Amino acid sequence: MSDNVSRAGGKDIAALLLRWYDAHARALPWRAPPGSAPPDPYRVWLSEVMLQQTQVAAVIPYFEKFTARWPDFASLAAVDDADLMSAWAGLGYYARARNLLAAARMVADRHGGQLPDTEAALRALPGFGPYTAAAVAAIAFGHRAVVIDGNVERVVARLFAVAEPMPGAKPRIRALADSITPGARAGDFAQAMMDLGATVCTPRSPRCPRCPLSAQCDARAAGAADSFPVKAPKKARPTRYGTIFWAESDGHVLLVRRPARGLLGGMRALPTGPWSAAPPALGSAPDLSTPWTVRNDRVTHVFTHFELICALASATVERQDPFPDGEWWPIDGLSAAGLPRLFAKAAELMKGMR
Repeated sequence: MSDNVSRAGGKDIAALLLRWYDAHARALPWRAPPGSAPPDPYRVWLSEVMLQQTQVAAVIPYFEKFTARWPDFASLAAVDDADLMSAWAGLGYYARARNLLAAARMVADRHGGQLPDTEAALRALPGFGPYTAAAVAAIAFGHRAVVIDGNVERVVARLFAVAEPMPGAKPRIRALADSITPGARAGDFAQAMMDLGATVCTPRSPRCPRCPLSAQCDARAAGAADSFPVKAPKKARPTRYGTIFWAESDGHVLLVRRPARGLLGGMRALPTGPWSAAPPALGSAPDLSTPWTVRNDRVTHVFTHFELICALASATVERQDPFPDGEWWPIDGLSAAGLPRLFAKAAELMKGMR
């Protein structure tokens, strides 16, 4: 159905959706109730960073822990990098944590501890892409902004039956989202769109009879809601290989700090060789003057752009000699080390083999 004769109309969409949101808004710790004053910008920003590519249920305990420990920009800006990375462990996508700290320090140093309130000024902060800047501007400051996340893309693609495959359809979806975004209650409208996509207009088996916009939806009228957004064929995810090394000495295991830049940057981890297209040799093992034993097990972990398969190798070291960028950590206290999930899985396997 062409946009000229589409069932979706901007004013109707906004009014219907906000009425639905007033009755069905999710109660989340970073939100203000519908129709009330905007919430604390710090809490909005922190939640939006944590929610990037992470489910709400997983974020809530991290959000509550962070806000109890670091309740504002000043306290977060003062934290040691390693402490923040350890507190973030398990949320994944660790570049978010590095950008979080850099942005907090910039806000504290250059903006008097107050988050700027415009999209343009927010975009100048580390980690603020188009989505995060628009979401914070709308939700925390009430400015009209076109807020597009995966849920919103799906809702808009179905409302207007956008036939172009993703990601090529993104500019069209943005323009259509702009056409239905109201000037009033901008934050509530943005969160209502997200809630609708998360709870009703779901990726599979959308609950169309429960949708406040069902009569306006072109995809439902065509009996094809499940077919939108149209997806381009998926590219095969490449596989990489590596080896994770478990060096044990007197109830301790060697942990290293990964380089600040790159995947899992700045995190504590078990030593690992390079990640490459073919299984690496043991020549990449840490030089501890001790033989290494390859174990009959492996760890598989899926990152955004590739799958990683790691062999496991172990060694027993008689003396806990200093190691560059390393520390000997009590094995019984590894849960406090803040290991990323890849290395936490490897540690659990190795502990079971001891």
